Order: sequence, then structure tokens, then C-alpha cells
Amino acid sequence: MAELQEVQITEEKPLLPGQTPEAAKEAELAARILLDQGQTHSVETPYGSVTFTVYGTPKPKRPAILTYHDVGLNYKSCFQPLFQFGDMQEIIQNFVRVHVDAPGMEEGAPVFPLGYQYPSLDQLADMIPCILQYLNFSTVIGVGVGAGAYILSRYALNHPDTVEGLVLINIDPNAKGWMDWAAHKLTGLTSSVSEMILGHLFSQEELSRNSELIQKYRNIITHAPNLENIELYWNSYNNRRDLNFERGGDITLKCPVMLVVGDQAPHEDAVVECNSKLDPTQTSFLKMADSGGQPQLTQPGKLTEAFKYFLQGMGYMASSCMTRLSRSRTASLTSAASIDGNRSRSRTLSQSSESGTLPSGPPGHTMEVSC
Repeated sequence: MAELQEVQITEEKPLLPGQTPEAAKEAELAARILLDQGQTHSVETPYGSVTFTVYGTPKPKRPAILTYHDVGLNYKSCFQPLFQFGDMQEIIQNFVRVHVDAPGMEEGAPVFPLGYQYPSLDQLADMIPCILQYLNFSTVIGVGVGAGAYILSRYALNHPDTVEGLVLINIDPNAKGWMDWAAHKLTGLTSSVSEMILGHLFSQEELSRNSELIQKYRNIITHAPNLENIELYWNSYNNRRDLNFERGGDITLKCPVMLVVGDQAPHEDAVVECNSKLDPTQTSFLKMADSGGQPQLTQPGKLTEAFKYFLQGMGYMASSCMTRLSRSRTASLTSAASIDGNRSRSRTLSQSSESGTLPSGPPGHTMEVSC
């Protein structure tokens, strides 16, 4: 008879004393639901309290995705359509997410007292290290829109070692000039704060069409219970300092950057100028047709595809499958790129608005893609 061997079985997830297997399964399910819904935290900083919501669990040797929203929005109204998009699920399964709400912008936020000194955009950027310290996160990939894109850029300039990459939508790195100030003051005489913010978020063509999306966000901003807080954030944005980007200079973003703007969006010229000031070996420029002022709201599918290529270019998600549409256009795009190889450093690959194929640029080139 073969000699019996003693085998020691160790329970991978031992039950708590008195806990039944059914109760353990219910507790695990509740924990998963909590992670799916996000865990909201607040942390005190030298410039006041800041609220953020964490989804998922940290992945070994992977940065967190940290988002920062634009004026008039919070993290849900700014990013939910993008991060709830079907194809985005492949990405968010691989990264923990941190969605930051600017002070006073979170749901249910009380109105700040009269005379409250709202932080500057530079000070909002200085709050981010407190968030990362609280979570014990060492590096992030930032995704910012408008004012949020400026804040993440300022943070990356101050803490380059903690930022692995940036996706900057509608960034305006310049301070307002005298002509901008005059135009802003004149507009303020005839327009409400909510209408000025809508003009910042969306193109005039979009506002004139008054689509269902515009009606939704006009209602959100106009009837916001924290509209006074939103105005303070708006004032801080309009008082921003110049980021002073300089191609080849000391003040520049050291990490890979993807600049995104909609065709005919309010900030198109500013993003084009920003592209001209950044390191072309680190920067890709995505101009999205038919996306209006908020590509993450109107074209989440195309932006998801672009984000996936961006992450792959950074060495993450190498095994991710391309969509059928991407595969069908890869050959033609590669051919176009090779034919165009002798042109200037900043190149344009034009595609129809239906395509949505967003190739990653070759090293050493800034790529402008109209999709």
C-alpha cells in the first residue's frame, strides 16, 4: 500500500470567528459593491479641505489615474460618461482611479461664507500631494479638463517625479492678457456667471443648437445649489498665472502628454499654442472633429481609444486588443504616415468623423490627429 502523505491545507481567506461561508460571501460582495460605487474621502491641506473619490484597488507597479474637472462641473458631471463607457472598462480594471473635486464642488457641498478666500489654481495644485500622501500613492497619470488640466500641469511642473503621464483636454496655459480681461469684464455686464461658464465649456455653435446635452448642463450649472462656490472657482481660473512653457527650456512637462481639443472648441487656439511649446518627443496632439467643447462628454468612444493607445505607448496594457475598426484602418494610417514622413515634425493625419482610430505617434514626433 502506498504510503499516505499528510497534506496541510491553508485557507486562502480564513473566515472570521463565528462567520459562516454564506456571511463571508455576502461581506465580499458588499466590499465589491463599495469599490464599484467609490469611496469618498476628505483630507485637510494648508489651503483647506479637499474631497476625492477612489474607485478600485491599487495595482502593483502601476500608477493611479487621477482626474481633475473643469469649472462648473464636478468629477461626476465631467468624467462619468467617459469612465462608464463600455470600452473604458478594460482600462479601469487595470488602474485604481482617484477623482478629485475642487473645494466646494463636491455633491452636497455647503456654500462658502461671504468673504471666503478661495484657493488659487496654484494652491489647488499644491493640495494634490496631501491626497497622494493620504492614499500612499507614489505616481499618477493625470486626466484634466480646462481648469483641471491647468492644475495638473502646475502639479507636474512642481512634482515631475510623481507624474508618469498627462491627458490634458482644453488646456489654456496662458494668463489672461489685458484684452482678455476687458472682454471678460464687458461680458460680465451683460451675461450671468452661468452663461459665461457655459461659453467656457461649449462652443457658440453648440450653445445655439441648444441640444439635449446643452440643456442638461445649462440646467446643472444655472440651478446648482453651490453656484456661489462655482463662481469662486471661476474667478480663480480667470486669475491664473502663465505656466511659461518653453520648448527646449527648463520649464516644460517631463512626462508623456496627450493634448486633446475639439474642432472649433472655445480653447482650440490655446491648445494649439500649448502644443507648439511642449517637447515634441513627448507630446501627441489630438484634435477631435464633431466633438464640440467637451470631447469626454460627446465622444467618449474616440477618447477611450486614444487613451488606450497613450497607455500602451507608456508600456501599459501591451496585450490590449485593438477594436475591429482600428484594425481595419491600421494599414492605411501606417501608409499615410510613411508617405508623409518627410514633412515637418508636426504632422496631420486626417480621418472622417466616423472613424475614431487614434494611432500612437512614433517616437520623436508630435502628431496632430483629426478624427
